[in-house]
Amino acid sequence: MRSEPSRVLRVAALAVLVALAGDARADHHAAGDHTATGERWAVATVQPIATDAAADVFRDGGNAVDAAVCAAMTLGVVDNHNSGLGGGCLILIRSPDGELLAIDGRETAPAAASRQMFVRDGVADTSLSQTGPLAVGTPGALAAYAMANELAGELPLARLLAPGEQAAREGFPLDANYAGRLAGAARRLRLFPASAGQLLDADGQPHPEGYVLRQPDLAATYRAIAEEGPDWFYRGPLADRIGAWMAANGGLLSADDFARYEALRREPIESTYRGLRVIGFPPPSSGGVHVAQMLGMLERFDLGRMLRRDQPRAVHVVTEAMKLAFADRAYWLGDSDFADVPRGLTDPAYIDELSAKIDPERATEVAAQGEPPRWRQDLFGRHTTHIAAADARGWWVAITATVNTGFGSKVIVPGTGLVLNNEMDDFSIEPGVPNAFGLVGAENNAVEPGKRPLSSMSPTLVLDAQGEPLLTVGAAGGPKIITQVLLAIIRVVDGGMPLGEAIAAPRWHHQWRPDELSFEKAMPAGVALPAIAYGHRAGLLGSGGVSQGVQRLPDARLTAVRDPRVPGKAAAE
Repeated sequence: MRSEPSRVLRVAALAVLVALAGDARADHHAAGDHTATGERWAVATVQPIATDAAADVFRDGGNAVDAAVCAAMTLGVVDNHNSGLGGGCLILIRSPDGELLAIDGRETAPAAASRQMFVRDGVADTSLSQTGPLAVGTPGALAAYAMANELAGELPLARLLAPGEQAAREGFPLDANYAGRLAGAARRLRLFPASAGQLLDADGQPHPEGYVLRQPDLAATYRAIAEEGPDWFYRGPLADRIGAWMAANGGLLSADDFARYEALRREPIESTYRGLRVIGFPPPSSGGVHVAQMLGMLERFDLGRMLRRDQPRAVHVVTEAMKLAFADRAYWLGDSDFADVPRGLTDPAYIDELSAKIDPERATEVAAQGEPPRWRQDLFGRHTTHIAAADARGWWVAITATVNTGFGSKVIVPGTGLVLNNEMDDFSIEPGVPNAFGLVGAENNAVEPGKRPLSSMSPTLVLDAQGEPLLTVGAAGGPKIITQVLLAIIRVVDGGMPLGEAIAAPRWHHQWRPDELSFEKAMPAGVALPAIAYGHRAGLLGSGGVSQGVQRLPDARLTAVRDPRVPGKAAAE
């Protein structure tokens, strides 16, 4: 039997219960048109303009790689508070012959970066790692998109850039989500004249919903890349312009950093769950490792029965796996080209050891990370959006792209139109100092020149025992990316839900530090309150994140799923 919760926990539970019971939106995620099913192709993004651009690529004879890359670059215009060519991405591709391709377009620290760059008077200053020129890493998204296009695409890169160029030049109406993000970032955007000039009105105020936003400098950047190729971006006028601005404004990023940048091919992480193959992204992503860890820990539990008959216990057991995985994340994970990241983190014996720590009757304290086997010898080789696409020919694609927090560093260098990332905040700027998402880290994720910061991005594929794709899923939401992907997989595999229901269903999250089990307000109180009674400290999620996915149905049709929590579009034919 579970223990009686303390008075503190009872008070916290009561507060959560009141909030959940009083929220009029409790079941709004279950309704709405957020899926589309077709025989030839399927795609989902957070923005209808990007989804429509991808659909046109399919109709022009492109494959799922072309469609996903086009959608990603279009999102860099119409959703540039989340992602863009000033940021980075991770790409996971499965080809018709079963080949797996993982492309790392994560940003890198400038050559002049150092561990003390954000320390002032002996104290780490997170404002420097989150806003302004010091926050910016070398953008990698374009290099990754170009590599994907070269290795697996069928249409020219210029064709895939065209919808983004058109949207920047002609403008697009701001939806409620973009207008809200703009209002929230306006004060810091005003710190940088080019950012304010591109994104705010003449008085420095945010534009309202429905305003048609035109970005001529960004359109010119897209045109130049289409005409002259990615070298114009990395080894030409754009790199020179950004490097000169950074030198004049206290930044470290230089034209040489751009010239040195390379997208990298990585070896995907493969694990199994209930007889299925789960393909994830390796470091510098933490998502692939920890989705594999958590699924492995949960395999000994009858989650199917719990999800159908005892949802509070399912919440509790899954939460305990989340805590154990995130404790490992804080200590062990980093860029494996610079840090010793043990392969033993996904070793079955180690996962069994972690799983044995899960008490199905009560919450347990996770004081520190575990110690995987051979951790000295067996090592990995050295605000965000997600695009999911697949086609009947057998191409499956998952792209997670980001500039980190909303509008990244808030910097747009004059004449470029690009929102530059603030990915330097994803490093551990000082051990134990939380970043913008409340995550802490250790030595393996310390700042070093040329290093890629640890990421939560988790593009994921699930294949059947014969290697045929069943679904692809990924998400936005900082550390909640990892838990969103986990929940989607267990709800489909164990709970028997269609992917559309699995993504729409209310979510919960735990990231070890802070020690808090957080629920979306849509979570039924009858599930949340008994789950808290297992001994968890409780809270509410301001946002449970945003997921996209594609699922192959038993009749081989493809269903695209966009998250109903935000505007977006799923399309299929």
